[in-house]
Amino acid sequence: MRKRVLRFIGKVLLWYVVITVSWVIIYRFVPPPVTFLMTKRLYEQFRDDRPLKLKKDWKSLKHISAHLPSAAIAAEDQRFLTHNGFDWKAIQRAYRQNQNGKRIRGGSTISQQVAKNVFLWPGRSYVRKGFEAYFTVLIELFWGKKRIMEVYLNVAEMGIGVYGAEAAAWYYFDKPASQLSRYEAALIAAILPNPTEYPVRNPGPYVSRRARQIMRYMQPTGF
Repeated sequence: MRKRVLRFIGKVLLWYVVITVSWVIIYRFVPPPVTFLMTKRLYEQFRDDRPLKLKKDWKSLKHISAHLPSAAIAAEDQRFLTHNGFDWKAIQRAYRQNQNGKRIRGGSTISQQVAKNVFLWPGRSYVRKGFEAYFTVLIELFWGKKRIMEVYLNVAEMGIGVYGAEAAAWYYFDKPASQLSRYEAALIAAILPNPTEYPVRNPGPYVSRRARQIMRYMQPTGF
């Protein structure tokens, strides 16, 4: 009986690895059609009797202004180009702050955010964080930084019902993502911690100040 159980568990784990690795490899070449967050937001809109809104338009990185990946790195993950998917210094800093009772914050890298957005459900449980770490390792291994950034800039929530650089560029500035200026890219990056609450049009003091800070740290990415 014990051998049967162990054999069954082994088969389940093997199939899980095969399916998830295949899933990651497919998305190395194919744009993810929809994310769990997008479906969650649509459900919330339906539940609250609001108009259903989902704006997204996939664009390759070469058709997105070079200012935007630079701004995203400056705002969200300044060690993105050098870490292996996990910024251990940021994780330790976030842990200390959370232990001291300060504002809860995470240490998620852009790679971790992509793993969560594309392959997993929203949430803060340890189980989900474990799956997030697993998929982060896979996308770092099979995708590389350029593809991770490309997916991030196409699936990230950038407003109420607005996902990705192209949709955000048209929604906020009435232009394609390829034409975003340095300041416009910084404004979009400035709202990423809470894109449904902070305005890009007529930005308030916080977003304006944050955008200026981001611009000081923006560097060419080489993508």
